[in-house]
Amino acid sequence: MNVLDVLEERGYLKQMSHPDEIRELLGKEKITFYIGFDPTADSLHVGHFIALMVMAHMQRAGHRPIILLGGGTGMVGDPSGKNEMRKMLTPEFINHNIECFKKQIGRFIDLSEGKAIVANNADWLLKLNYVDMLRSVGVHFSVNRMLAADCYKTRLASDNGLTFFEMNYMIMQAYDFYTLHKNYNCVMELGGDDQWSNMIAGVELIRRKDRQPAYCMTNTLLTNSQGQKMGKTVGGAVWLDPEKFSPYDFYQYWRNIDDADVEKCLALLTFLPMEEVRRLGALQGAEINEAKKVLAYEVTKIVHGEAEAEKAKNATEALFGSGSNLDNVPTITVRKDEWGCRLLDLLAENKVIATKSEGRRLMQQNGLSIDDAKVTDVDTLVDDALFADKESLMLRKGKKKYYRLVRG
Repeated sequence: MNVLDVLEERGYLKQMSHPDEIRELLGKEKITFYIGFDPTADSLHVGHFIALMVMAHMQRAGHRPIILLGGGTGMVGDPSGKNEMRKMLTPEFINHNIECFKKQIGRFIDLSEGKAIVANNADWLLKLNYVDMLRSVGVHFSVNRMLAADCYKTRLASDNGLTFFEMNYMIMQAYDFYTLHKNYNCVMELGGDDQWSNMIAGVELIRRKDRQPAYCMTNTLLTNSQGQKMGKTVGGAVWLDPEKFSPYDFYQYWRNIDDADVEKCLALLTFLPMEEVRRLGALQGAEINEAKKVLAYEVTKIVHGEAEAEKAKNATEALFGSGSNLDNVPTITVRKDEWGCRLLDLLAENKVIATKSEGRRLMQQNGLSIDDAKVTDVDTLVDDALFADKESLMLRKGKKKYYRLVRG
């Protein structure tokens, strides 16, 4: 089966540079393709998830992925979707993030010898001679066409405008594709649909400069049924790093998505057969909760491993089902030196709340409770009166997030 049929059936594909040629190519050859990841943080997030899944499907079909880490492009920053210039990152920060990305990507992609390539565009971009770059690459770019691209047009119309510094990003990304084509016979770039203009630039550079075929495909972005980007919570992004977003919270995020988004997420974010995806997506009423359980488990298993998925599932069943084992519920142990502190401070220190302001709002809006009793006093202390001779308390944040407070 042509992998393009798999990607289309599951809803990944958005745009293709040469649809007929791409279908023929993927049907008869095993190609080398790439997806780039700029290391702007020390963890990948849910926004990267679809691109990683596309890469995994391509690899399973026998095609070889190149994971391109943006040690060079990260020094400039992609202006796409930004209202102002990105903060300049230090080389040390970028290199640290790259090492974090490598560990996470290994959960999705087989990085063993011959199965994939991990490259860093700092290896060629940081060595470029500026005048040579202008002469060999710059002559192939029309400024008029660049300014018409969505990634630049939006910024040009904003109050902040567009710096010459950022305008170079498209050329750098195009040069990445050109270099990977020369070094590894890479013939296709994949990525999110917000990267279309940058990706087309690489295709055209190869076709103009080397007169060789090159292609690109974009995947749909992860949005809900209202067209809004998924992967955000009150506390920030849904990170793939368990230290930044726990497996339990990750499981709960997918367990609590809107009913209308379940089938789409099952298709995009799991490897379940489409027959099963359609069966689960067709469930109605209370039965859709069974589909959400499957989604949460499968996605957590892919990102964090089967053991963590089991823990999250068991913890959820202990709270909402007939189970009685609470060992897997996130636990906060109150140390002796913390006894008598404010509950607000304890929750902020343990990242239950992103900020104390968020905690105050939760309390004021009846969004925080302990053993089913609302906590509305922002000066509530963690002391004997709160525990009332109990060894542990069950704290609920919002409707679905639970934590245990345990005497240290």
